[in-house]
Amino acid sequence: MKKKLYIETVGCQMNVLDSELVVGALRRQGYELTYEATDAEVIFFNTCSVRQHAEDKIYSALGRLRGHKRAHPEKVIGVLGCMAQKDQEIVLRRAPHVDIVCGTGQLGQLTELIEEVRRTRTPQLALSLDRTEGSRVEVERSFESYDPMRDPSMRPTAFQAYVRIMIGCDKFCTYCIVPSVRGPEQSRPPEHIAAEVRQLAAEGCKEITLLGQTVNSYQYTRGDGRRERLSDLLTRIHDISGIERIKFITNFPRDMSDDLLDAVRELPKVCHYLHVPAQSGCNDVLKRMKRLYTVEYYRDMLQRCRERVPGVAISSDFIVGFCGESEASFEKTCDLVRDGSFKNSFIFKYSARPGTKADDLFPDDIPEEIKKRRNNDLLALQNAASLVDHLGRVGDTVQVLVEGLSKNGSKQAADAGPKQLTGRTMTDHIVVFDGNERLIGRTVPLKVEEATSFTLFGTVLTSEQVGAEEGRATEGASPTAEGPARRSLPLI
Repeated sequence: MKKKLYIETVGCQMNVLDSELVVGALRRQGYELTYEATDAEVIFFNTCSVRQHAEDKIYSALGRLRGHKRAHPEKVIGVLGCMAQKDQEIVLRRAPHVDIVCGTGQLGQLTELIEEVRRTRTPQLALSLDRTEGSRVEVERSFESYDPMRDPSMRPTAFQAYVRIMIGCDKFCTYCIVPSVRGPEQSRPPEHIAAEVRQLAAEGCKEITLLGQTVNSYQYTRGDGRRERLSDLLTRIHDISGIERIKFITNFPRDMSDDLLDAVRELPKVCHYLHVPAQSGCNDVLKRMKRLYTVEYYRDMLQRCRERVPGVAISSDFIVGFCGESEASFEKTCDLVRDGSFKNSFIFKYSARPGTKADDLFPDDIPEEIKKRRNNDLLALQNAASLVDHLGRVGDTVQVLVEGLSKNGSKQAADAGPKQLTGRTMTDHIVVFDGNERLIGRTVPLKVEEATSFTLFGTVLTSEQVGAEEGRATEGASPTAEGPARRSLPLI
């Protein structure tokens, strides 16, 4: 009888990838995945420390398992990832029934940690050095890059995958805990990345997303001094057979180089989509955040992106209510959102994080009700900008990689005929449309007919409609028999 593993994932795409790799490694040790924590012999929480809300949910989930662990002491409970690296002993103090606390740089040790817990019945900690506890080389070595064999069944879809090209961050924004919990910036060898992409393509993957905390900072230096940048890496992997689309996230504004923009423009498989967080539209706030650029620089960068990559879609991130943000500062952020023509923006209320410079240097002096109001106001401005962007695409013909059923489509009856499907364009716009489920995993041409602030609505062009009609004729078969299976990690 196989052992069962449960894993709950919170946070960014990097955490989702880490969870896929952890599951893949434990599958090879005889585990199978379950989606009920109480059914599992091993229960993992892969955590995020960017916002307090994410940590609170993990502690709540751990609290609900306290009685279950008391009744089943042989089970192994582990806290992995950023919260483990940041809080370490605090986790064991708040949740003493936890058996494993494993940081982002030690995920490769999990099999041994599980066995050590079972052998000794004592908690196991596996953590990297703090950035002040050794030389840069020593700290780098303590953050092991974790890139084992992949497990196709653990991806959100069988034809899309994340690929880590670097770990860590050296930007040290004052609000951000990532440089502490993921260590110094280190770029993977391009040959290793290309080999992983070839493996993914052989497994049927069509779209890859290259991941890095500041992905456009990627730079691999060889022994003879030659350097390979992200633009070179894109060129290296572009012609791998089977790969149809390449994305990369998240970008740092100061590292948006012309050679990278030229690669986006000239390489047909690279999506014309850039996610470039601004965080604020006020220079005083950016200085306190230590973002290393001004609003003027960011605006010039936006213009340069659009000049060098015509039609590029750009999204951003913003933090409202950062320490000392006045109403005048917030209005400057509103101006940037009005002028920026962003496809969309992710907007967050500032959350003070112990261990960051902002928490040491600046009082969290913006009341919660003001943060909430600014969040809502900025979101309304972005929704209006997104609507303008989307309405400008009505009438366009777009190529859409069909990802699966939309939320509405998943609620439709099995025998309801064409389902509502969803997919993304080469500019990362979400499109929903009616079609046969056999289109899932395929790239199809659509005409955009309508738009809201969040979604484009399209119609499959005639040749694909004919194919869908032919597919509908075989009513007796399972409608998803020829489509890829979809298995998602449980996300909070």
